[in-house]
Amino acid sequence: MLRTLFTVACAALLAACSSGEPTADDVPDDISHVLDVKSTFGPDFKVTAVAPTGIDPRILAPQTLPPGVKFEPPDCAKFATGLAVPAGLKGNMAATTAEGEGNRFIAIAVETSEAVPLTDPGQACQKVGFAGPGTRGVVEVAESPVIDGARTLGTHRVVQTVVDGKPASGELYNYVAGFGSILVIVTANPLVLPNQPVAPVNTQRARDLLTAAVAAVRG
Repeated sequence: MLRTLFTVACAALLAACSSGEPTADDVPDDISHVLDVKSTFGPDFKVTAVAPTGIDPRILAPQTLPPGVKFEPPDCAKFATGLAVPAGLKGNMAATTAEGEGNRFIAIAVETSEAVPLTDPGQACQKVGFAGPGTRGVVEVAESPVIDGARTLGTHRVVQTVVDGKPASGELYNYVAGFGSILVIVTANPLVLPNQPVAPVNTQRARDLLTAAVAAVRG
């Protein structure tokens, strides 16, 4: 479709297009280019990649919580549980994972058969608490980068659980950019390393990674 539009534009503006040189708008989105963000990480990071493949359903699945969990405010459960994925969604994904400096960053590009809407938290759901049997935590809106032509949303999730009588906690930042049938997702969380204190999440790096990943996919 993009190639057809370019041909039509050249026919209408022959003089302007006579060189035949494509512009940035003529380059189709390519989720495989999310692998290019590995160059943003230095030698202190262990970087792995997943070439384009079918969507892992876990990537777009809502957050699973045990039965009996209640949300506060009650009307914010939809935002707190994550993306609302249309039934029967199909597509492909590619990803780059980097671990280093006490953090794990994952940049995922997903091309879907239809656009996935991002939940608008509104003013009422900027911070949502939840609690239930053996689980409690909070989900709040986090600062996300402004990216031209894309919808973006950042969330910060902290979960505390009790497993076999022992308390455990986890933290995750999630940044999403949506444009057309493309989703770019960056997750960032602290690594739990033996005999080392847990490092704070480098949220600036995560936001920059989202911007870089979107730029790479767009070409």
